[in-house]
Amino acid sequence: MRTRVTELLGIQYPILQGGMAWVATAPLVAAVSEAGGLGIIGSGGMTGEELREEIRRVRSLTDKPFGVNLMLLSPHIEDQIRVVKEERVPVVTTGAGNPGPLVEDFTRLGILLIPVVASVALAKRLERYGIQAIIAEGNESGGHVGEISTLCLVPQVVDAVRIPVIAAGGIGDGRGMAACFALGAEGVQLGTRFICTEECEVHPAYKEAILKAHDRATVVTGLSTGHPVRCLRNRLTRKFEELEFSGAPREEIESLGVGKLREAAVCGNVEEGSVMCGQVAGLIREIKPVREVIADILREFWDTLDRLQKVRNS
Repeated sequence: MRTRVTELLGIQYPILQGGMAWVATAPLVAAVSEAGGLGIIGSGGMTGEELREEIRRVRSLTDKPFGVNLMLLSPHIEDQIRVVKEERVPVVTTGAGNPGPLVEDFTRLGILLIPVVASVALAKRLERYGIQAIIAEGNESGGHVGEISTLCLVPQVVDAVRIPVIAAGGIGDGRGMAACFALGAEGVQLGTRFICTEECEVHPAYKEAILKAHDRATVVTGLSTGHPVRCLRNRLTRKFEELEFSGAPREEIESLGVGKLREAAVCGNVEEGSVMCGQVAGLIREIKPVREVIADILREFWDTLDRLQKVRNS
C-alpha cells in the first residue's frame, strides 16, 4: 500500500498512531511500528530525560521508524527538543504551537517534522516553511480540539496545499480510513482506537470506560478558556460545566484540569480524572493486539472500496 506518506515515512501502511500523553508509551509505539504503521511517543508530561528513556525503550523493542509528539506549550519543551535532536528521532509531530522555528534544525539533522493543524490558514503557512507533510485533525478527536470537523477540514486542507495530508479525528476503522482517502488524504492517524489494545499501558479502567462508551459519551470542556478538550463525561466534566456556566475566572477553570489526565490514565480514576478520547469511542467494543487492529482496519478499508466499486458498476 504505497502513498506519498508511506514513502516519506518509510512505513508499510499509511497509518499513524496518535501521540497521546500518558498513553502512547514504548510498548504501544513499538507494536504499531512493528505492524507496519508509525508509532508515536506521547511526550506530554515527560521531562527531557524521561523522554530520552522512552525513546531508548522503543529502540530496544523495534528497529522500525517511530516518532515523538511534542506539545509546544509544555514546560519541558526546550529539554524535549534537545533530546529529540540528540537522539536523532526519525519523525516528530507537533501540536499546541508554531513549529516553524524547528524546521531548519530538524531538516539539517534528518528529522521529519509533521505538524498537526486544525485550520487551512495554518496548513498553508507551515507549507511555506518547508514542511513536507501535515496532519489535519478534526474536532471529533480526543484531547485538545479545534473547531472544524474532519469531514470539512480534510478536503479544504488537501485543496490548499501540495504536500501530503494525513487525516485525523474520528477515525476508528477501515470505513473511516476509506472516507478520509476519498477526501484526498494519503494517510490517517488514529488515537482512541489504539488505546484499547493489549500493548497500551494505560490503566485498565481507562480502557474499560472507552469500551462502555456510546455515541454521545464524550463532551468538550474548556471552551471558555480557548483551550477546549474532548473527553468522556464524568464527575470531572460536570464540574467543568458548572464552573463555565457560572462564569468562573479562566484561571479557576484551567486549574481544575491540572494533573487530571494522569489521574485517569495512570491511576485509573475515571470519574475524577480526564478520560481523553474521541467520538469514535462508540465504535470500539473489544481489546485486541495492535497487529490485529491494523489488519482489521486494512481489511475493512479494501472491503469498503470493493463495495463502492460494485455500486459504481451496478
